[in-house]
Amino acid sequence: MRPRATTIGGLLLAAIVSAGIGTAFGALPPGVYVKGELVNPALQSRFEHITRRLRCLVCQNEAIADSDAELAAELRAEVRQMLVAGKSNAQIYGYMKARYGEFVLYDPPVDGKTIFIWGAPFALLLVGAVVIIRVVRARSKMPLDDEPEAGST
Repeated sequence: MRPRATTIGGLLLAAIVSAGIGTAFGALPPGVYVKGELVNPALQSRFEHITRRLRCLVCQNEAIADSDAELAAELRAEVRQMLVAGKSNAQIYGYMKARYGEFVLYDPPVDGKTIFIWGAPFALLLVGAVVIIRVVRARSKMPLDDEPEAGST
């Protein structure tokens, strides 16, 4: 009978949390989540948005929302705790950036370094195009080797 009591208790807890009764009477702290989701739908939505915009430092090409790495799970837990504590999105991104560097952000801010990183390939293409045009123009003004020079027959 023990498993059945646990199942009933779990169902009762889930019903109390989903109805919001537990938080009203102080039985559950605000932000307790069931099955990995926050009770408050607005917080859950923010959680999903934030975890999609943070890069997993182990996988590097996955968001922490999608990664199965242990570090990604820890980062999700940190984000969840900060949301429950009432931190804003900017504060959460700032904390993650300060702790792990700009690499953790999928959308790094536009500053001198990022402008250089994104602009350098285009600048090099422009310089290359100018060099090619000048070389082609200079060669087109040179005489061909098979043309007779003036004065020789």
